[in-house]
Amino acid sequence: MTTATARLMDGTALARRVTERTAARAAALTARTGTAPCLATVLVGEDPASVTYVRMKQNRCAKAGITSRHVALPAGTTTEELVAVITALSEDPEISGILLQHPVPHHIDERAAFEAIAPAKDVDGVTMHSFAAMGFGLPGFVSCTPGGIMRLLEEYDVDLTGKHAVVVGRSAILGKPAGMLLLERNATVTYCHSRTRDLSALVRQADVLVAAVGKAEFIRGEDIKPGAVVLDAGYNEGNVGDVHFPSAAERASLITPVPGGVGPMTIAVLLEQTVEAAAAQAGIPLTDLDG
Repeated sequence: MTTATARLMDGTALARRVTERTAARAAALTARTGTAPCLATVLVGEDPASVTYVRMKQNRCAKAGITSRHVALPAGTTTEELVAVITALSEDPEISGILLQHPVPHHIDERAAFEAIAPAKDVDGVTMHSFAAMGFGLPGFVSCTPGGIMRLLEEYDVDLTGKHAVVVGRSAILGKPAGMLLLERNATVTYCHSRTRDLSALVRQADVLVAAVGKAEFIRGEDIKPGAVVLDAGYNEGNVGDVHFPSAAERASLITPVPGGVGPMTIAVLLEQTVEAAAAQAGIPLTDLDG
């Protein structure tokens, strides 16, 4: 068999185009209403990675014409206190969208905190309402990383109809919604996880593989079906994903790099949905902002 090299799915370039359109919409909305869209970010504790992620999201907001309000809470914050803060943001008419940086400290009921986000402001797609909307194919906000994955598949003209999509990972905001969005596009979906038997055999069947297991280079190239499309949603120490990139790239037809693949699209979708939320709250159709 002749060794081929996969084509890269450039998430950085696509994210730039999505963000440019988002910035144009934000400017048009600000001109119409006199108020810029606003994303509230909530961070509990001072986990260095989370602090960095929040700062990066705030910087991207500023470049897209979105204002941000940051709420920093001490690590000892209780579930009740966090829910109260998020409820207040949900009720604040100046806030367009809310992002609770996760994971939160272990003593906090993260699901209770997520559910305090009003569905109309759930621009990160983390509530049960958003999950149900994704599952039923109804209008709503998608989880940002799965949403970014779907946009990459669209950008590279990947026809999912009848394809076998294998999702390795079952988190409520990545693996599970990714599978539902793929199913909505007529893929046949298999979920795999830490207790899946003979994982390699299932991965080898994947026409489309979504790696979201959170383990560095966990999936090796020898398990990639020749010609498969590989989307690596992992980001681990050493700037590597959940897929061993060099060996996987020899067998895949399309593959996302890490960094520069799924990650930039996650933030682009977050910004896009924040402006969509602001427009909906102002009663202005998005089509009115695209002129």
